[in-house]
Amino acid sequence: MLSQQSVLDALKGVKYPGYSRDIVSFGLVKEVSASNGAVSLLLNLTTHNPEISRQLKEQCGAAIKALPGVSLVHVEVKMPAPPAGGAPPATAPGAAGASPWANQSRVPGIRRIIAVASGKGGVGKSTCSVNLACALSALGARVGLLDCDIYGPSIPLMMGVRERPTVSEEEKLVPPVGHGVKLMSMGFLLDGDSPVIWRGPMIVKTIQQFIFAVEWGDLDYLLVDLPPGTGDAQLTLCQTVPLDGGVIITTPQEASLGVVRKGIAMFEKVNVPILGIVENMSFFVTPGGERVEIFGNGGGRQEAVRLGLPFLGEVPLYTEIRVGGDRGVPVTVSDPKLPPAKAFLQIAEAVRSRVP
Repeated sequence: MLSQQSVLDALKGVKYPGYSRDIVSFGLVKEVSASNGAVSLLLNLTTHNPEISRQLKEQCGAAIKALPGVSLVHVEVKMPAPPAGGAPPATAPGAAGASPWANQSRVPGIRRIIAVASGKGGVGKSTCSVNLACALSALGARVGLLDCDIYGPSIPLMMGVRERPTVSEEEKLVPPVGHGVKLMSMGFLLDGDSPVIWRGPMIVKTIQQFIFAVEWGDLDYLLVDLPPGTGDAQLTLCQTVPLDGGVIITTPQEASLGVVRKGIAMFEKVNVPILGIVENMSFFVTPGGERVEIFGNGGGRQEAVRLGLPFLGEVPLYTEIRVGGDRGVPVTVSDPKLPPAKAFLQIAEAVRSRVP
């Protein structure tokens, strides 16, 4: 049935030229109406480039005409007037004026950047990050994993890598590799248990260097393990590179879900599409086969339904997951046939289907 939502869904297939994100997630679609087979659409661009305007107008028209029941399509494109005295500076698609998003730049060689976030600590976000990275690698993708938790880096431990990065001839950090995944973390640069006692500007600079001053090479996916909250690390990442999506990790109880909503709202405000929600620590099965829902169950799925987001899967409590993280060999690597490994592989397949 033709509706405003069906039109928006069709427009999610229209990518902004030069980017892997669609025009809906960039917030460029401002008005949509659909009635009696007639569809009208308003795009509000921030670029002055008439060629981009022409391309998007054609692609939007084609996407809408492909919907059943459409007989008439009108696409209007609004662009800012070009400034006097020369060519305008390049801006990100969703940027306007002096917006901080105007400084976003794609990283050469990296096809997709996906943030793994939780909003709240203690929900197993880093555990999910390492297993998701290893699962995507097992599915044949070239994967990198960036640990953006500057104060409490845990990726080196969970991936079993202790070596320091080397420096290339181009004076870039060469990321260590663990289980086929390229890695970068503040933990590689610290001595022992030395704490990081920095203010925000240092965090900002370090994350920017981890993105652009690291020799990532060609990657299908760069996963970014974010710290809890909605602070410097999250904003820096969103301002520095255009993200292709965010994966939200939660546990079933309301204490976790309440904070997760804030993280989702942050991503929505900066036009980062949410790929879906993962419910970690869903339940525990005793040796006798009894299912125990320690933190409740189903909260993540229910929240996904409430928000209209995909539910990527649930990961029960397994001893093998904890042991794998402590030993530096994630369960998706040590025994891919175990039920906990299969849970992460299914989530990886769901993510890959949404960001191919």
